Amino acid sequence: MNWLGPVEELKGIGPKTAETLKKYGIRSVRDFLYNLPRDYENFEAPTSISEIHPGKVVVKGRIDSLSTRRARRRNLSVTEGVIRDQTGAIKVVWFNQGYRLKQFSPEKEYCFTGNYELRNGRYSLVSPSAAEVSEIDPKTGLSPIYVAHGALKSHDFKRLISKSRDLFDSIPDLLPTVPKGTRKKALFYVHFPNSIKSASGARNYLAYEELFELTLASKLNRTENEKLKATPIPFSAPKIREFVSRLPFQLTGAQRRAAWDIFQDMEKDTPMNRLLQGDVGSGKTMVAAMSAYEAILASHQVALLAPTAILATQHFDGLSKILKPLGVKMALLTGATKHKADLKHQIATGEIDFVIGTHALLTDDTDFNNLALVVIDEQHRFGVEQRQKLMLKSPSGLAPHLLTMTATPIPRSLQLTVFGDLDVSILNELPRGRQPITTSILTEVETREQLYPKIRNVLKSKNQIYWVCKAIDDDPRSETTSVKSRTTKLKRDFPDVSIEFLHGRMKPAEKDAIMERFSRGEIQILVSTTVIEVGVDVPNASLMVIENAESYGLAQLHQLRGRVGRGKAASFCYLLTSGDTKPSRRLQELVKSSDGFYLAEVDLKLRGPGEIYGALQHGALDLRIATLTDIKLIRRAQKDVTTFLKNPENMLEYEELMTGITRYQQITTLN
Repeated sequence: MNWLGPVEELKGIGPKTAETLKKYGIRSVRDFLYNLPRDYENFEAPTSISEIHPGKVVVKGRIDSLSTRRARRRNLSVTEGVIRDQTGAIKVVWFNQGYRLKQFSPEKEYCFTGNYELRNGRYSLVSPSAAEVSEIDPKTGLSPIYVAHGALKSHDFKRLISKSRDLFDSIPDLLPTVPKGTRKKALFYVHFPNSIKSASGARNYLAYEELFELTLASKLNRTENEKLKATPIPFSAPKIREFVSRLPFQLTGAQRRAAWDIFQDMEKDTPMNRLLQGDVGSGKTMVAAMSAYEAILASHQVALLAPTAILATQHFDGLSKILKPLGVKMALLTGATKHKADLKHQIATGEIDFVIGTHALLTDDTDFNNLALVVIDEQHRFGVEQRQKLMLKSPSGLAPHLLTMTATPIPRSLQLTVFGDLDVSILNELPRGRQPITTSILTEVETREQLYPKIRNVLKSKNQIYWVCKAIDDDPRSETTSVKSRTTKLKRDFPDVSIEFLHGRMKPAEKDAIMERFSRGEIQILVSTTVIEVGVDVPNASLMVIENAESYGLAQLHQLRGRVGRGKAASFCYLLTSGDTKPSRRLQELVKSSDGFYLAEVDLKLRGPGEIYGALQHGALDLRIATLTDIKLIRRAQKDVTTFLKNPENMLEYEELMTGITRYQQITTLN
């Protein structure tokens, strides 16, 4: 068997099945055997039909009289049949599972497990799991359940895996840190468990494999970064003390610690690669300003890359007030900048100390004279290639120091794996004067009764309001309120109020113009999609309304909430939910806590890494088996990777391992 060969090499997989599998990322024999069961059904000790009682049951028998019909309710199909054994017969019913018609053969015996309950005046076995008796381990009664991929259902995967049973002995080892044969045993027992315990142990090992690869990729990136050379920037204590004394506010302890971390990094001749993470409003920009000033004092240039023109402009306006009086020559470079050629000439000759801009900084004709520090704000908005392009703009051949900033708090377990030994500074204190935000959950019914009086009070106090909607346009198939329809409704309910909408399909210039008007107070209520998640600082905004709140991730909800509470007024966030169901734990946690780091940990447990990581990096962290909440397993993988890397020449022996970590290296790299 060619372990890395095409999936068509497996028994029972023809061109049509292979095409379906490839749509879901299953291209090789290896991919197929790593398509693990999501759970296991226990068909142990079936009950005779004549002796079953209402509740959870297991029965064994043949099935016939199968048919499918449309129910009165729209989009609902009902598949019905009769299960028989030697003692009697019962009705069975499935909803929206029309494929069941083709699953069963009247000549074969099957096991079924589900709830036997009263439905429409008669007892039925409702939506049971089913497995052919020959597919069930007679000793354990266990049968794996696989995630359906298109037309391929769980029973199709069981059939195909059974045909591949003889291949497991030839599975090669992957990791150097475990006994030989561990991998093939783990893959065998996860597909053919002799107990739930053996399946759990097998899955645990395969999760360790995955974490080992991810951690190794991250460590290798760190090693590559340490081979680069950078310009050491000496620490100027008297000048930095003078800078801090001129500030109109006191730095927090967290800001001081983060700045000291950065100053120490920049003194080295290897490039700094530090991530500055802080909750919304924690003062990341001021730490970046101190870092930039330190580099400029040593006669070097600094570039700050922001994701939008309006955010770049805000940074420029705010930092100019602090740095220009100290003699720093600053410039703003965006798509709308006039006389670009003249400005780029000044940057190339070193006349500009500090340039703040958007993607315009990345163009081929933007050159620097002695770029020594790159600051990237909301770095997840830029792809790896874009960041690398800016890092290569130092004409000296030396790599500039890199400081990346994010307002999305990263859970500790995610730092340990995705970012490996990346240097991380955390701003976990909010500056004095930040207003607490009172968060409440309201149903649609309560909106007019409880929210509208609050809106009137906020507007009466000359404060402003964000109203976030999920969709841009109405969709008759969905109950989600759109930006456009909500704007129309609010204009009708508040006819004397200035209300505008904002969404991602608008042209950049149009979006910037609306945000500028909102910043100036010309718009009182801004109805928007999540494009305002990372936006300008509007201290006058004191009320945030998030419609269909249950459809957002916890990290994103917290990020949106952080758009208010930046001024002197008490601030509020209302989470609007649809239906009468109890609010999810996600929303309840948001009401309970304003700690972004705590909420990020909760989000990781509830939703997995996709929500958090997807907002952090260009790419996707697609962990198939491991969970990033298992700190014990992460620690074990870290320890073993460290041991493995003591003899890096060993890596040459593990070709598959090195191929596998390439994807992770592309995802985890920060420069």
